[in-house]
Amino acid sequence: MQKLYFFLIIFTFGCIQNIEAQKPLKPNSINIYHQIQKLNFLGSVLYIAAHPDDENTRLITFLANEKKARTGYLSLTRGDGGQNLIGPELRELLGTIRTQELIEARKIDGGEQFFTRANDFGFSKTPTETLNIWNKDAVLSDVIYNIRKFQPDVIINRFDARTPGTTHGHHTASAMLSLEAFDKTNKNDIYPEQLNLVSTWQPKRVYFNTSWWFYGSKEKFEKADKSKLSALNIGVYYPSVGKSNQEIAALSRSQHQSQGFGSTGTRGDEIEYLELLKGDMPQNPNDLFEGIDTTWNRIKGGKTIGDLLTQVEKNFDFKNPSASVPDLIKAYSMIQLLDDHHWKEIKSEEIKNIIAACTGLYLEAVTSVNDATPGSKIKIKLEAINRSNLNINWPSFTLLPTTNIDAQTLLRPVQSETFTLKNNKDITEEVDFIIPEKITYTQPYWLENEGNVGMYRVDDQKKIGLPDVIREVKVIFNLDFSGVSIPFERTAVYKYNDDVKGEVYQPFDIVPEISTTITNKVLLFNKHRAQEIEVKVKAGREKVNGQLMLQLPPEWKITPTNFNFDLDQKGAEQTFIFEVTPPKNPIEITAQVIALVNNKPFNQERINISYPHIAQQQVLKNSQARLIKLDIKTGDEKIAYIMGAGDEVPKYLKQMGYEVSIVNPEDITAEKLASFDVVMTGIRAYNTIQALALKQSILLDFVKQGHTMIVQYNTLDDLVTPNMSPYPLKISRDRVTEENAEVTFLDPENPILNKPNKITTKDFTGWKQEQGLYYPNQWDTTFKSIISAHDQGETPKNGAILVAPVGKGHYIYTGLSFFRELPEGVSGAYRLLANMISLK
Repeated sequence: MQKLYFFLIIFTFGCIQNIEAQKPLKPNSINIYHQIQKLNFLGSVLYIAAHPDDENTRLITFLANEKKARTGYLSLTRGDGGQNLIGPELRELLGTIRTQELIEARKIDGGEQFFTRANDFGFSKTPTETLNIWNKDAVLSDVIYNIRKFQPDVIINRFDARTPGTTHGHHTASAMLSLEAFDKTNKNDIYPEQLNLVSTWQPKRVYFNTSWWFYGSKEKFEKADKSKLSALNIGVYYPSVGKSNQEIAALSRSQHQSQGFGSTGTRGDEIEYLELLKGDMPQNPNDLFEGIDTTWNRIKGGKTIGDLLTQVEKNFDFKNPSASVPDLIKAYSMIQLLDDHHWKEIKSEEIKNIIAACTGLYLEAVTSVNDATPGSKIKIKLEAINRSNLNINWPSFTLLPTTNIDAQTLLRPVQSETFTLKNNKDITEEVDFIIPEKITYTQPYWLENEGNVGMYRVDDQKKIGLPDVIREVKVIFNLDFSGVSIPFERTAVYKYNDDVKGEVYQPFDIVPEISTTITNKVLLFNKHRAQEIEVKVKAGREKVNGQLMLQLPPEWKITPTNFNFDLDQKGAEQTFIFEVTPPKNPIEITAQVIALVNNKPFNQERINISYPHIAQQQVLKNSQARLIKLDIKTGDEKIAYIMGAGDEVPKYLKQMGYEVSIVNPEDITAEKLASFDVVMTGIRAYNTIQALALKQSILLDFVKQGHTMIVQYNTLDDLVTPNMSPYPLKISRDRVTEENAEVTFLDPENPILNKPNKITTKDFTGWKQEQGLYYPNQWDTTFKSIISAHDQGETPKNGAILVAPVGKGHYIYTGLSFFRELPEGVSGAYRLLANMISLK
């Protein structure tokens, strides 16, 4: 039932008022009426692009709500390769956040969300590079599978397949794959293994959602010939919710908080343009569904259902929605007789939700704890209430997944008063549930197996495309409506009352008995001296004990070799310290932690991701750390670090031995900085911290007195001050995306390349995802450019490290991606950064 998840939240207007993750919807009469209107529309559109934030929420909102079409967004990636404006999470953890942000966005705009297995490996300049890294065949297979499963009448591409090299390679690749899929998805010999789960399908037409951006400027677009473009006025106003289409779309767009895409809604007419790429052009080019039967008549046996539901819509009583239920029950029964499995499944879920809404039916399964281990027993509180005068019986419920109790479906006693759900009588029942031993731990399914740079590994075809974490503990309420049995599935959740927030919902997670965490994910060993490695052990259940071991190659000495742990309480933690002595020669290894409980190994770290705008997430990763025996010299500089858009650089500076203080920008004064040797700004600090505009003169005075200021990359948009640098400097979109692009030293005698560490080209080996980004491309002659590199086929990019004297000190601007390389344990990045900090 996971694939039907979004039918529970597909309707926009009921979601605008309450978007807190996990809370059940409580639709009003207007919501219900619009759901009935959507029930009577059997047309669908699939929007395709590359990343979270690529989707046009204005158009998705319009199609889902004004046109009443089933509207989906297929994002080829989960946005793993970007930056994070709200926290330190990067890579797969950032992808987990952005997945949830897309889910929350779709709750608002009325769309559904889908993905492929493609991994967002970072910026790519050409679709050729993108498709080589992604595994084109696998991603094309996923696109075709999503199309066959969703069965869109219309496909809309966000990007143009005909202009490679003019935008992100992922963007162009998404359009290219969409067009290729359009031609192949109806062929039986294309990925025939999918046809056990889905059938071939041929969309009617595919469009490119063009705009002024693709023409270079608004002026050029205004002058362009638009006679062959479809024009949709998406600036409609919905009086039932008092919002324009664009205002709803802005709320959806604003869910992309990790990217800083808060959006202000607009009002009034606004045109979206579509260019037909394949398929037949409608006689009325502004009607995307012309020539497509979007009524119930498109299904064999559907006409009588459509006639009945038309009367339901016509006669809907806003004061008494339950009056529609008898006809809705008839329609539900008729839908169950359809041969068309696709529409039968979709419309069954839609009409069930409408029936529940019309009767004020509230069904919930709440666990006694927020997480539990396999094999443990929990209590689940079931609640059911019927707030209508209709007769509804509750003869049984089904617990999923199947456990070792006597029966999967539990019959409720006929003689019980709770057999009948009487009007406004709240019924609760508490049941014991034994979690199966073989249940899967809760985490994003695409992270369960190790993938590669370009692809996540998902072996189960049925899971491909699913947006969310798969939570297996569910309850099916089997209800009887005057002889018609209808199952209502509810995923078990945990909730509690917060003194400030009130009712708070959280997902119910399955967790390991023991999880382990190495506190520092990168440890530097500068000399042949021992270091302490801190390992935390956390209990997932009560009374768990075992043995903890740190696994290292034999040339590394570990004292002691193991610890015994004994934890009485669930959630209890113990911390253990291993003393580790490195070998003499420089080397990099991965340390693994193993906890043995009854001879069963546990080697995973539990990472909880919690932000107010998304559902809480649990990610399980191998409990490991990078240990680096590094030939590095550092000074004793004291560093004042100004956090930007979220990074973990200060943690790794401390690992290098520096004394680091996080400084609040608002508190910056000359006196505050007097005790420091270096000021360092985090990534995008001058994009995100308004206070820096008022503190810049203090910072530059600090440099003039003989100190160093290191400014990490900023984007060229929305700088808080034009005077970020003491001399003219213009940031561009230049970047070097090839991690191991050859580096040339432009100023080989510069101290940054020589003191205290001798930097060679070997120090740029093994960088991850990119060398750097948003390099300046124009700067004052006072600056010295230190290094140069470029991607294949491009001109040299010389803006990676720029150094200029300011009074007695130095100002350094760098676009190198230290925020990625330090957490990855790239030794050359540490050595180079040490030299920048030591500059005198």
